[in-house]
Amino acid sequence: MYDADPLDADRLRELVVGEGLWRQVDVVAETGSTNADLAARAAVGDAGHGSVLLTSYQSSGRGRLDRTWSAPPGSSLAMSMLVVPGDLQDGPGWQRWTWLPLICGMAVSEAIRRATGVPTVLKWPNDVMVGDRKLCGILAEQVSTPQGLGCVIGVGINTDLTEDQLPVPWATSLLLCGASTRNKTSIAATVLRAFALLYANWHDDFDADALGRAYVERCATIGREVRVVLSERESVTGQATALDADGRLVVRTADGTQVFGAGDITHLR
Repeated sequence: MYDADPLDADRLRELVVGEGLWRQVDVVAETGSTNADLAARAAVGDAGHGSVLLTSYQSSGRGRLDRTWSAPPGSSLAMSMLVVPGDLQDGPGWQRWTWLPLICGMAVSEAIRRATGVPTVLKWPNDVMVGDRKLCGILAEQVSTPQGLGCVIGVGINTDLTEDQLPVPWATSLLLCGASTRNKTSIAATVLRAFALLYANWHDDFDADALGRAYVERCATIGREVRVVLSERESVTGQATALDADGRLVVRTADGTQVFGAGDITHLR
């Protein structure tokens, strides 16, 4: 396996590990799924709050609706982050957990803009897009740890995919976007810093209205006609009009207004 731009674990630790959120950063040459690996380690206490696992080759990545995907070695950046907010395990604090995937999308979108100059936008809930083409997918999964419930959030960024390597025609990569840099270590560090800042805001000074406004500023879904795919046999079509206080998508349909906490979104022209 050859990677023209390998991740530098030591440099990453220098850049992000310290007094903030990130406490453990590990890089592997390849794996099946960083989310599955980090979740398994978290469940037995081998990874704790603030742990990150990264690779540039993931052979069995997972997405929404149990989709699996892979990319050629060295053509993407896969990273999973573990947070265990022990003081927000129940009561009103638990309700804000629905925002975690959305703030990750905001962090990745902002980080890619800063690190590469590529003008990203968000498709609800957390796909990072360039125009109508998908650059990055994000998957958040709940995990039980010895310290309490946690969340593993996986990020998959297409870095060096060529046109003929794209998994679907509506995907793209930083290479195809003419990125000013394709340094995966720098991109990963910028994502981790951006997420840490938003996580601190989410944890210490939660304001659903402010988060919603910040999200909508980057979201290409609000105001669009959309199809919400709930399963292989069920979907709903309407106009996306807003986010509610829990970060759920409000859609005006022919049968009235509906609110969705999850689903695969298609922007309709």
